[in-house]
Amino acid sequence: MGSENRPSVLITGFGPFGEHSINASWIAVQNVKKRNLLADLDVHIQEIPVDYQEVSQVVPALWKQKNPQLVVHVGVSGLANKITLEQQGHNAGYHRKDVKGQTPPKECCREEGEECLSAGIDMSRISEEINKAENELQAEVSHDAGRYLCDFSFYVSLSIDKSRCAFIHVPPLNQPYTEDQLGEGLALAIRAMLRQLSEQRDSNKAL
Repeated sequence: MGSENRPSVLITGFGPFGEHSINASWIAVQNVKKRNLLADLDVHIQEIPVDYQEVSQVVPALWKQKNPQLVVHVGVSGLANKITLEQQGHNAGYHRKDVKGQTPPKECCREEGEECLSAGIDMSRISEEINKAENELQAEVSHDAGRYLCDFSFYVSLSIDKSRCAFIHVPPLNQPYTEDQLGEGLALAIRAMLRQLSEQRDSNKAL
């Protein structure tokens, strides 16, 4: 099957920052591609620096270039011990400086943007699918992505098309999941998201 006939998915991970000299999010994203865990999909991966200005420019450019059916941003959280599915992105409160020592203008994502945007994908359903799968992975839903580059990038994508984007936080490597387990968790979540999007399209056609 040619790439033009396969669902297109863009998966991003973040570069190093702070104590995360090796960012588990980018390792997990690379693992999906390296092991061909989504062989039936047209998968594009991209590492994004922990830099507000770069995210503001790179994320919209990737949407335009790839025109994917699904965009999944992945970030690492030192507080996470499960695959954490974010339901909302927030516009303001970005006081924490990025790797260049900068904050976004007016410490918000978009001036006069809505304070909170919710993903059209029901993350509780995705979490349930991961938790019932026969593996050691556990998932949960979060409504606060942390007011740093993770939350910021999610809000940028939600502003573009909230019906087909997602954010997943992963724990640091081996706390408790290995690189391979993280890759498998992402693949499992992405397949569940695409199924949900397909169901929504079928439902809309039936109306």
